[in-house]
Amino acid sequence: MAKKSGKGREELAARLRYEFDKSMSAGPIALIGWLAVLSVILIAIAALVLAVTGIAPDGGERLGFIEAMWASLMRTLDAGTMGGDAGWGFRIIMLLVTIAGIFVVSTLIGILSSGIEGKLEELRKGRSKVLESDHTIILNWSPSIFDIISELSIANLSRKHPRIVVMANMDKVEMEDEIAAKVPDLRNTRVICRSGDPTDLYDLALVSPQTSRSIIVLSPETEDVERNDSDSQVVKTILALVNDPARREAPYRIAAEVQDSKNAELARTVGGSEVQLVLADDLIARIVVHSSRQSGLSAVYSELLDFEGSEIYTLDQPELAGNSFGDALMAFESSTLIGMCDVNGRVFLNPPMDTQFQPGLKAIIIAEDDAAIKITTTGITVDTAAVAAPRHMEKHAERTLMLGWNHRGPIIAFELSRYVAPGSLLTIAADAPGLEDEVAAMQLPGSNLHIEFGVIDTTHRPTLEELNIPSYDHVLVLGYSDHMEPQPTDTRTLVTLLHLRKIAEASGRHINVVSEMIDVRNRELAEVTRADDFVVSNKLVSLMLAQASENENLSAIFEDLLDEEGSEIYMRPVEHYIELGRPVNFYTVAEACRQRGEVAIGYVRRREGVTDARNMGGVVVNPKKSEALLYAHGDRFVVLTRD
Repeated sequence: MAKKSGKGREELAARLRYEFDKSMSAGPIALIGWLAVLSVILIAIAALVLAVTGIAPDGGERLGFIEAMWASLMRTLDAGTMGGDAGWGFRIIMLLVTIAGIFVVSTLIGILSSGIEGKLEELRKGRSKVLESDHTIILNWSPSIFDIISELSIANLSRKHPRIVVMANMDKVEMEDEIAAKVPDLRNTRVICRSGDPTDLYDLALVSPQTSRSIIVLSPETEDVERNDSDSQVVKTILALVNDPARREAPYRIAAEVQDSKNAELARTVGGSEVQLVLADDLIARIVVHSSRQSGLSAVYSELLDFEGSEIYTLDQPELAGNSFGDALMAFESSTLIGMCDVNGRVFLNPPMDTQFQPGLKAIIIAEDDAAIKITTTGITVDTAAVAAPRHMEKHAERTLMLGWNHRGPIIAFELSRYVAPGSLLTIAADAPGLEDEVAAMQLPGSNLHIEFGVIDTTHRPTLEELNIPSYDHVLVLGYSDHMEPQPTDTRTLVTLLHLRKIAEASGRHINVVSEMIDVRNRELAEVTRADDFVVSNKLVSLMLAQASENENLSAIFEDLLDEEGSEIYMRPVEHYIELGRPVNFYTVAEACRQRGEVAIGYVRRREGVTDARNMGGVVVNPKKSEALLYAHGDRFVVLTRD
């Protein structure tokens, strides 16, 4: 029996220790609770001793139990209280109580300090849930994030208390510091950062996607993440968002960046109608090709994507019901109608002029702000005598030189081959590793474009001069971004552009040069090279993502704009549309374009005496139609047409 009772006591002691350990591991609150219990026990024991023994201060009355507890409590909390005690019996008891109190209070201060420090550390880690609504969420971290935040802060100027919530696998404080340094003017927008994995359902809940306005999923760019792995993370994030068991019933508005077009179909399958994809490489490659063949065109695309100027809106315009598209072109004085969008999100840019606006069709309009979109019925004047007869434009074979190389090179060659006339030539000159194998592996549609290549140092002027660069119609300069960091890449590009400038000056001929820049901050440095166009890769992707988060149809609109089978933007001589020598308003230009089945969206006047306040190379998009201007030879109209 003794053995059994001894074993039972051991089991009881082990159980009590286990329960005590569990309570202690519960955190600061449990520790404070145990200290409170210990303090009550000590105070009660001291009070009981005083009450039973009758020990009291010299000259004082005997203390009851309650008074003794109060006296013990005061000495537990404040060691200085015992300084006035008299009588050695009373002093000894109060001394013991005070020593125990010092232990308890010291421990309590330590626990509180550790608890506060732990809470601050938790806040610093950014793991608390965001309780916001109608906010924009940005998931993952890349160099594009700063331009996106800057653009969204402009778009949010008309909103009350706008919020942007950023979540990535980074330290919260580090993210906040970088944003504060690189986006100093957030206007009325507040940015909230959280640390977490955007592919994890629990972490996604921290940013409250159920109450969000829109979600932007960036392709993460870190040293240990390859391009295909980045796309995999983007697809997994979309999957987590749309298939979350706790998701809202209303559809999300998701804009996602995908690097490789081969992964686009999977992303569309996962996201369905809730996701708009921005194919970064395709977008940049297509704009490079279009800009190389039409100087100044990149400024038009930047204007349409930039919230500071005119942008694209998709709005209901019930007043247009029953009107043809051609008639509706004249209905807006300070904005420009360019197409229609049906209830299924299908986009029709520059449809046939007799296409009727049916109920449910939305208008696709270029405007400075949605508040500026108003139908005008008066003041519409057209100078029919100034409209020139249509001219037939023949396509000629083109010679294009590509200096430099990266993974977008094959996409650019593919896009270029879809536009050029038979007999055209593309010469590739670069010193990138594996260039020969990549060129050999390229597959082009049709046989209009012939490709030749050579391995040369594109920063060596004598080598460049051997290429007879003035003989080419267009010159493209790509950065070596696959093998170099952004700054060294742009440095090599700048050196090449400076050599091209000197070669052009020596030959006395203008060379049409379009350059790809990686970092927008190097754009100003590159201005000295006098290149015709600069396509800033990260900037364009950022603008597209920001716009797509605000307009659910934007991805489809730009896919049509940049596809050879859809309507595209061209810059054509003004004399093909109007008679020169007298001022005409833009209503007249719009009518001249309408007669050709085209939409006039702007003009280019780049010459002395013409102001260019926004430094866009003389490009003006969405001018007021009532304003009359005198156009001259060399000016061009920006038109939307099916060529």
